[in-house]
Amino acid sequence: MAGSRLPRQLFLQGVAAVFLFAFASLYTQIPGLYGTEGILPARRTLRPQGKTRWQQLWEVPTLLWEAPRLGLDTAQGLELLSLLGSLLALGALLLRRLCHPLTYLLLWVAYLSACQVGQVFLYFQWDSLLLETGFLAVLVAPLRQPSWGGLSGASPHEGLPFWLVRWLLFRLMFASGVVKLTSRCPAWWGLTALTYHYETQCLPTPASWFAHHLPVWLHRLSVVATFLIEVAVPPLFFAPTRRLRLAAFYCQVLLQVLIIITGNYNFFNLLTLVLTTSLLDDKHLAAEPGNSHCKKTPTFWLKALLILLLELTIGGLLAYGTVHYFGLEVDWEQYTVHSRTTFTFHQFSQWLKTVILPTMWLGAASLGWELLTALWRWTQVRGWLQKLWAAVQLSIFGTATVALFTISLVPYSYMEPSTHGRLWTGAHRLFGAVEHLQLANSYGLFRRMTGLGGRPEVVLEGSYDGHHWTEIEFMYKPGNVSRPPPVVVPHQPRLDWQMWFAALGPHTHSPWFTSLVLCLLQGKEPVILLIQNDVARYPFHKQPPNFVRAQRYKYWFSQPGEQGQWWRRQWVEEFFPPVSLGDPTLDMLLRQFGLQDKSPPRARSSSNILTQALHWVRRQLSPLEAPTLLWGLILTVGAIKVVQALLGHHPSGSCPAAREEKHRPAPKDSGVTPAPTNSSSSQPPQRRK
Repeated sequence: MAGSRLPRQLFLQGVAAVFLFAFASLYTQIPGLYGTEGILPARRTLRPQGKTRWQQLWEVPTLLWEAPRLGLDTAQGLELLSLLGSLLALGALLLRRLCHPLTYLLLWVAYLSACQVGQVFLYFQWDSLLLETGFLAVLVAPLRQPSWGGLSGASPHEGLPFWLVRWLLFRLMFASGVVKLTSRCPAWWGLTALTYHYETQCLPTPASWFAHHLPVWLHRLSVVATFLIEVAVPPLFFAPTRRLRLAAFYCQVLLQVLIIITGNYNFFNLLTLVLTTSLLDDKHLAAEPGNSHCKKTPTFWLKALLILLLELTIGGLLAYGTVHYFGLEVDWEQYTVHSRTTFTFHQFSQWLKTVILPTMWLGAASLGWELLTALWRWTQVRGWLQKLWAAVQLSIFGTATVALFTISLVPYSYMEPSTHGRLWTGAHRLFGAVEHLQLANSYGLFRRMTGLGGRPEVVLEGSYDGHHWTEIEFMYKPGNVSRPPPVVVPHQPRLDWQMWFAALGPHTHSPWFTSLVLCLLQGKEPVILLIQNDVARYPFHKQPPNFVRAQRYKYWFSQPGEQGQWWRRQWVEEFFPPVSLGDPTLDMLLRQFGLQDKSPPRARSSSNILTQALHWVRRQLSPLEAPTLLWGLILTVGAIKVVQALLGHHPSGSCPAAREEKHRPAPKDSGVTPAPTNSSSSQPPQRRK
């Protein structure tokens, strides 16, 4: 495999950008979600319970235990962490020297600290994915910034942690495809999932409306393509040839870009795109031409022919398998493609039992090759002192890589219980010891398609007299049938997301909803700002309603030709009964869910300089809607990057590397001899790094 320095730099920049989005998005919602007047005050989550300081820090690993020492409550400490995390991520994006393991360790610790008190609003798979990716970034980031001399200063161990990124991408995509079938969801098995998905997903975009009205045969074919990309293509991440890995890369990019266009999934798809950098290499990113004038021996042509045959064979098998197992038939008269699932659940379950263990061995074999490659590079290090230091680094990072791979096998095997039970007991013990740190997680997105009979939606209503009701419209989730779906990526409005989950069942399955109703009856402004950033658009901004209730509706996209309407809806049932302050029903629910505030917040001095600074920052940023703030940050970073490029400053150190490597010989006293590369761009590389 060609060098991976440029992909590693791209990966680190991408992780920093996602951390920036995650922290900034969370910061805008902290008062309404976790403040003293929020839905689920964060201070209730941290109870010392007579344990020692280090014991409680290990069991609940969050820096927010130390907030009182700074004169802050838990929510204020969370605000401080989010601000510092945003600034640190911004620095890593703009300053080359901040792309350091310590930077990413601080980002990981800060986000882990936030997740410990985030409760249901931070229980999303992409939050776990960001934590796992962030920890890998700690290992991938270089201890010292390389010189602008290309790969001559590369350390032998550098490719090992980056391989874990590829393994994480494989686990994420393969599991996401498999769980769609193991769930026995009729929409996925019937290839009709996308005829519902665009309409029933949490936060559609305007493009979702147009995608929803595409022909049914194209929706079915798109489901087939999804299974192909998520189940059949991921093993190619470990293919021995560059072209197969690059083909797998572009398949994943295509899927993620289409999801970004047709759905508001915050930073999740951006983070997945960041993971795909592990499939790239320096030759592809720098577009380096091969040495075409180099002499091509018969051995070269034989090897190139064998590799081409391998690639054609794999491509042919994928094409045949897709046509055979999904019954693809072209109807030339109607210009459509018919598709159907030709295998049964039992057959798929047997296939899964057969392949899960081999995929683990595939990962182990690929990791073994990476270790051998790193060992070979270590033998090329010159100078006993450099060799000793390289051996120490290789031992540490090699051990960490093997340990993390072993840990990850446990959550990976969850999708096949029999394989999970046969897994080495040492792996289970190791995973159990660090499970609370979220170093490895199980994944499986879009497991079941919801809303097959119409999109369920909860609509809150308020009233002063209990007879005349006014709807309370949210900024982002569907409500008003004539309002177009918004584009909010990379922001995640976490209350809107939880409202979508709440609509899937009774309100008792979402205890936080009772707390939301109480906050609206009390007129808590931080919560109101989660619903409408412009308070004047909130129908009860002058006086809180005396009564609040919630209705469940079913929503459908409007049909083409219905002017001025994006949605159609139909009332289904009452979701939450009408209640008022002091209502026995409300009090009973608050007691049942443990939401009554038995210990009022401890009064803290407002003269604290840190508290005043946090209040000042909040006042400056509160007029901005969260998507506006995040896009402002994106444009600012982009503008600074352009200025740096125009001034000839290369903060990442990657731009001149390719040029100088081409025109300048390697230094005679460099610590590491570069691995051999192929003489032609058409010839696949001999080694994977």
